[in-house]
Amino acid sequence: MAETVKVKELVEKLSLEVVTGDEESLERVITTGDISRPGLELTGYFNYYSHDRLQLFGNKEITFAERMIPEERLMVLRRMCSDDTPAFIISRGLTPPKEMIQAASERNIPVLSSPISTSRLLGEISSFLNGGLAPRTSVHGVLVDVYGLGVLIQGDSGIGKSETALELVKRGHRLIADDRVDVYQQDELTLVGEPPRILQHLIEIRGIGIIDVMNLFGASAVRGSMPVQLVVYLENWSKDKKYDRLGSGNTEVEIAEVKVPQVKIPVKTGRNVAIIIEVAAMNFRARTMGYDATKTFENRLTQLIEENSGQ
Repeated sequence: MAETVKVKELVEKLSLEVVTGDEESLERVITTGDISRPGLELTGYFNYYSHDRLQLFGNKEITFAERMIPEERLMVLRRMCSDDTPAFIISRGLTPPKEMIQAASERNIPVLSSPISTSRLLGEISSFLNGGLAPRTSVHGVLVDVYGLGVLIQGDSGIGKSETALELVKRGHRLIADDRVDVYQQDELTLVGEPPRILQHLIEIRGIGIIDVMNLFGASAVRGSMPVQLVVYLENWSKDKKYDRLGSGNTEVEIAEVKVPQVKIPVKTGRNVAIIIEVAAMNFRARTMGYDATKTFENRLTQLIEENSGQ
């Protein structure tokens, strides 16, 4: 499902100052994550003007505009104001030309300001818009921050995903989303998960009902979003099925066109699944840092075989 971002959400997220604009203008919708630096447009070249983008003015644009005569400046800025232009943004706390305020006010386009540098502001806006406008895909499961690692717990209904997540929260980890996780592709290798607004900070426990994790455990027990770095699939234990005992059977699952490592954990009475997930997360982290216990065991086994063969 496609997402939209309103100008007021950008203002709140980046703490932008509203130089001019009312509540109606802040309801304007941003439809693209691309940002325009309108240098050529200030010279009067509008052949490829991206009127539906945020218009970012830095030191270069403001300095050039100040050298224009007022009538020409007003004419150019009026041409830059279209019905679908979301907003004008001024970086470095620079003072916007009065002609910009006049032209923007005529079309009810907000003019925003930020004290930070143009390059940094451009990066922050792009990051926020790329995440906010990315298409979402919903997956069934529970997303938990375990030792700074985004772990998506999946499995059949009723197997105990939410109960396991609650135990992890009690052990000091953080809940991102329960039951339904909205995921989007941040880049080719990164998948980010977040909760739907209606389920934010909530978790369902059969027999108890809906509980508010932030209310019961505090703000440190929840998190708004998290990259999905490991998938843990819980399945009912079966004595007739062979399970990976060495950790050499690495598998991956594809979610929203991103491949994520997967670990399958059999569930049966007496197994503390929360602790196993903690260990799985730590073991995964160790592997990404270059230490693989499976390879260590295999090397020791090979060395023992060679020693016994020599004797």
